[in-house]
Amino acid sequence: MSEDRQHLAECFLREAVFQSRSRQAAGMALGQAHPSAQKEEQLPGAAPCGLGEKTVVDLQLSQRAEELFRALWQRELAPTELDRIRSVMGGWIEAQDALDRKRNHFLRDFRQTNGFDRTTYTLVQAQNLEDGLGKVNHEINQRLAQAAGELLKG
Repeated sequence: MSEDRQHLAECFLREAVFQSRSRQAAGMALGQAHPSAQKEEQLPGAAPCGLGEKTVVDLQLSQRAEELFRALWQRELAPTELDRIRSVMGGWIEAQDALDRKRNHFLRDFRQTNGFDRTTYTLVQAQNLEDGLGKVNHEINQRLAQAAGELLKG
């Protein structure tokens, strides 16, 4: 598989996440606009991570995703192949959501322990922050590459 196709597949999966996040953000905004539509209050001590209550999987393609799709698959695809692609997309959207929550929870916990003002962090604290974020971001990149590889199989 060429690096170009791998890169296009990763862009396609990122675009799928953006599309779903847009829908997720709209749902959160509607929930905030109508408090009676919100679920039960959070458990004491639990802080939201900014991503809402649950993952929203939206498999509709944005205009950019359609362009990427055509670049990746320049032929007619069988229904089974389209189902497989949708399955990989949905799996990646859920995985990305979980990884983003992991990063957000790390940040929340780090800031609760060390404070919110980075300018007051010691060199060790700043390095711990960078290392923690780097670890999550590395995992995201690895898993994205794997999902893109899955997308291109077949």
